[in-house]
Amino acid sequence: MTDNFTPGAFAEELAAAGIPDHMHAWLGGFGVGALVVKMGIHFLEMSPERTVATMPVEGNTQVAGILHGGAHVVLAETLGSFSAGMHAGPGRHAVGIEVNATHHRSIARGLVTGTCTAIHLGRTLATHEIVMTDAQGRRLSTARITNLLRDNAG
Repeated sequence: MTDNFTPGAFAEELAAAGIPDHMHAWLGGFGVGALVVKMGIHFLEMSPERTVATMPVEGNTQVAGILHGGAHVVLAETLGSFSAGMHAGPGRHAVGIEVNATHHRSIARGLVTGTCTAIHLGRTLATHEIVMTDAQGRRLSTARITNLLRDNAG
């Protein structure tokens, strides 16, 4: 049994999601989140300026058999929120205050890659653009998220 209060309780989850070892201290007591695990999101690169992850289409489709539009947004918000949280730094956290997405092309199978790039990294706000592409590099959707950066409750 694991809990949210034991340091390192989520070590296996973090490793399975591709979280680099040097970030385990930051996320060790929280994990990556149940939705990230359910969606099969796997991180390839992580920094405040750029975060990249993949997500399978399989298991994340809507009734027509294509990737659910909400799945695009989950990937986008995950990448933007993690990037903003890294920018916020120790003793601070990021809270999403706005997200939008435009869907350009559908996908019925394979892997989606989300690339999150910082637009603005300020003291109180962080804004990122996230582009989802297929294996051929074709743009599937474009999203933008703005996070409010706050101090942790003392």
